[in-house]
Amino acid sequence: MLHTIGRAPPPNFEEARNKRQKVRAAGLDPNHWYAVEYARAVPPGKVVEVTFWRRSVAVFRGDDGALRAIDNRCAHRQLKLSGGRVHGCNVVCPYHGWEYSGDGKLCKVPHELFGKPLPKIELRHYPVRERYGLVWVFFGDPARADATPMPEIPELDGPKPWAKLLVDFTWKAHHSMIIDNVSDFTHAYLHRRFRPFTDSTLTDLRVEGDRVYVSYDTKVADGPLMKIFVDRKRTNVNAMTLCYQYPYQWSDTDGKIKDWCFCLPIDEQTTRAFFLFYFDGFKIPGLPLQMPRQVMEPVLGIAKQVVFKPLLEEDGVAVEAEQDGYNRHWQAPIAELNPAVHAFQALTIRKWEEYLASSAGRVAEAR
Repeated sequence: MLHTIGRAPPPNFEEARNKRQKVRAAGLDPNHWYAVEYARAVPPGKVVEVTFWRRSVAVFRGDDGALRAIDNRCAHRQLKLSGGRVHGCNVVCPYHGWEYSGDGKLCKVPHELFGKPLPKIELRHYPVRERYGLVWVFFGDPARADATPMPEIPELDGPKPWAKLLVDFTWKAHHSMIIDNVSDFTHAYLHRRFRPFTDSTLTDLRVEGDRVYVSYDTKVADGPLMKIFVDRKRTNVNAMTLCYQYPYQWSDTDGKIKDWCFCLPIDEQTTRAFFLFYFDGFKIPGLPLQMPRQVMEPVLGIAKQVVFKPLLEEDGVAVEAEQDGYNRHWQAPIAELNPAVHAFQALTIRKWEEYLASSAGRVAEAR
């Protein structure tokens, strides 16, 4: 863990003494579906590495088009299988060619066995799905996977799905800093060039089970480029509802502009964040007409490069600087004003405590 020379590093979860220290050390409960990669990044014959809270997993797609996920190590010499290749529907270690099936079983050793039978080796395998253009892995108890709901986005299902764009970043920051960032609208100053939201006032804060609902009166999409495409006659852009739906986050502007943020916690200070934006419609700039759906996707492709990526890159700079500041000043007094942020952090802490209290959590953290 990085820290200034001569200073003690931030405490781990057990050592933490206040809310900020606890939330900045908390993991995320693995008993949820986590977005780990774009589906297009794992074509047939490809194996990739994904990491969840220091746990490396090899995800690969066989010749049959199905995705598989197993521990990213060969049981022989512990090399990463992600450095190997896919053979049919199996993954092959790059060192000695040991071959594993999608359920983690060693099924072939291409060299001499020295008179011994094929070792009965079985690596851990993980439930894996493909949805909304993303690969999802269930890192927890596999018996719970089928009964655990994934994010449901009906607007992207069916014969007339909304136009969408996906963008991701890997930031050197704890996942809780990203949740704080995307749901706390007091940082409009950071985005003064793009103006995705301005003049925000917190109007509602509710905690319901494993969800924190937040509402703001705010001016949405008020930037010079955003505002020409949003039909303000059809869409109320003066308010937004957000929710930290553990472990995901989403927002909704009048049922017309929506997005999700899916955090993949790589370790205590690294997070990959997937942002999924989707839109009911755009207006043709300068005209009182709706943009045809077949035109919206190319327009979003341009908007991704000129608005969404540079806008979110500002958030990345901020959260990485926050992580660096926390590493240096984790003993400083807490100075958070927004009650919504306190609620987000309390939920993250509670869910991590619940996981650690479970037998699976105690075993996993003892490794």
